[in-house]
Amino acid sequence: MEIQALLGLSLAFLFFSGAHSVTITLTNKCSYTVWPGTLTGGGGAQLSSTGFELDTGASTTLDVPATWSGRIFGRTQCSTDSTGKFSCLTADCASGQVACNGAGAIPPASLVEFTLSGSGGNDFYDVSLVDGFNLPLSITPQGAASCQSTSCPGNVNSVCPSELAMTGPDGSVIACKSACLALNQPQYCCTGAFGTPATCPPTNYSMIFKNQCPQAYSYAYDDKTSTFTCPTGANYLITFCP
Repeated sequence: MEIQALLGLSLAFLFFSGAHSVTITLTNKCSYTVWPGTLTGGGGAQLSSTGFELDTGASTTLDVPATWSGRIFGRTQCSTDSTGKFSCLTADCASGQVACNGAGAIPPASLVEFTLSGSGGNDFYDVSLVDGFNLPLSITPQGAASCQSTSCPGNVNSVCPSELAMTGPDGSVIACKSACLALNQPQYCCTGAFGTPATCPPTNYSMIFKNQCPQAYSYAYDDKTSTFTCPTGANYLITFCP
């Protein structure tokens, strides 16, 4: 199952003596500013930083618990209005502030997801477009030569069909909705009679995402090519616009 469904599973292992922390570095290679947001899953404590600004070419680091489960996303086209309310055109977390404070990204949003297992286990990580796409991103393990990077380097917005497209004030496509979000039908949401891997195969819509980003989750049951593991002890680099 997709890592977002696993977020609660690691909470039973959240606290034990001797656990190391993991460093996640975020780098912005986009030609525009990105406002990353973080969300801890399964009711766990939020990170000390749940949202911040990351200019073009800038990097920052987050120290996360060794058994952290959660997701990280990038908000775009953000601004503060005359009342001091902060908001973004894509992946907004609706907190009204730069910090998301425990709120997740409003779809469509590209996501990176982690379930870090702690000492002696394996970390699980993925890039997910199940909630749609707003910008390219990647995950690169560091300090573990045998572990594989995963990414969504393609620009799904450039091939997004009109029925899935979210447009900005100038009419350009700024994000691409999932078919589940846009059309709300069970065959696209893998619900009801389509609620198992056997009955919910890829669709023409999910294949648009998959063709642009073969390593990323394109729909709920896209596990075989989209979940990656690494022995604990690695750190991770997240790159926006790799």
